Amino acid sequence: MCLNEKDKGANNVSLYEKLLKNEEVLSVIGLGYVGLPLAAAFSEKIKTIGFDVNSAKIEAYKNGIDPTNELGTEALRACAVDFTSDAKRLAEAKFHIIAVPTPINGDNGPDLSYVESACTILGRYLKKGSIVVSESTVYPGVTEDVCIPILEKESGLKCGVDFKVGYSPERINPGDKVHTLQTIVKVVSGMDEECLDEIAKTYELVVEAGVHRVSSIKAAEAVKAVENTQRDVNIAFMNEMALLFQGLGIDTGEVVTAMNTKWNALKFYPGLVGGHCISVDPHYLLHGANKMGHNSRIVRESRRLNDIMSKIVGDAIIKQLIKSNKMVTKSKVAILGLSFKENTPDIRNSKIMDVINQLRCYGISPMVVDPVASAEEAKREFDIDLVPLDELNDLDCIVCAVPHDGFKGLTIETMDKLFGNLPNDEKILIDIRGKFSRAEAQANGYRYWSL
Repeated sequence: MCLNEKDKGANNVSLYEKLLKNEEVLSVIGLGYVGLPLAAAFSEKIKTIGFDVNSAKIEAYKNGIDPTNELGTEALRACAVDFTSDAKRLAEAKFHIIAVPTPINGDNGPDLSYVESACTILGRYLKKGSIVVSESTVYPGVTEDVCIPILEKESGLKCGVDFKVGYSPERINPGDKVHTLQTIVKVVSGMDEECLDEIAKTYELVVEAGVHRVSSIKAAEAVKAVENTQRDVNIAFMNEMALLFQGLGIDTGEVVTAMNTKWNALKFYPGLVGGHCISVDPHYLLHGANKMGHNSRIVRESRRLNDIMSKIVGDAIIKQLIKSNKMVTKSKVAILGLSFKENTPDIRNSKIMDVINQLRCYGISPMVVDPVASAEEAKREFDIDLVPLDELNDLDCIVCAVPHDGFKGLTIETMDKLFGNLPNDEKILIDIRGKFSRAEAQANGYRYWSL
């Protein structure tokens, strides 16, 4: 039967145009630090389903509770996301975005179980004419070699004929209220030009900074892994310089401050590298390189160095306690900050925990303060009871680990009270990120150590 002109026109309407007319629905699969802000942003423009297998998380979102702190209570309650943990609801959507975690396993290899599970669930409800975009960080080739076969198997559909795929690396910086989804250029890719155009236009609805189109899915997959690996390598270099400067009796902070007066300074600093991006993505890149028979020496050595920095910090604490003639096992140590970076509650893969575990090996049970992290999660994941800052007293050592805004009021003078009646030359300040003045601390007679 021949189609009339009206029918032909209807069939030529793009998925993007149908989304604009609310004739089709977009879904975001995985509602964590990446997926939640993404779903909220799209819900302001088009019909959006937010799906997560964690029913407790969904209930929290429905009640306006945002444990990620990425949106905040007001924005969460104001958004129009249709939150659900019912996978069958995915059948209502045709534009799907997968935003699930991609951690590493025990041997530092890629753990694609979340991606595979998301594709399995989505595949069961995938409809003809759909577009599937992944944002999860992977090594080049995963979308085409892992995701597509699962989607085809579960749906019985053929990729490129019945549905299409693309990839757009997430670039959200947790805890950053300046560089957000809307203000960071979005890298997009698609399996063909038509698909790429649909994906680009759809993301342009919510990304004010615009999109950057790349020619292939593999190139887009490489972007995120390389972005974070570059940071990992540069931080490793600064960590190596910090260790060198300590041996030479040079203040690393002074060197870095002076270096950054040059216009082309990269402004990297020494520190602990944790979290679920910078400390993880290099392993994905290394895995992809190994599959090709390529030995990425710089990447591998940088990751090794950054991994041992927590041990170096732990050793420094113990050495300073010994130099102060403390009985190590009876020393009162306070750790300020548990999350992997400032102003985010995320404690996943926090290198501060490695420092704490090292202290525990010496019989020290440090008190931990974190005004942002979840007390319940800290207890569940690490068996740590977070304490309020005002409960600290008679300390031997303060470890300033994470510079949350909640600690901005701390000064050498206010910290002095936390040590009680301890003589100044027995007060130990471990300033991992170098946020306090070495000169002021030492002028007050403190034992001061920093990277």
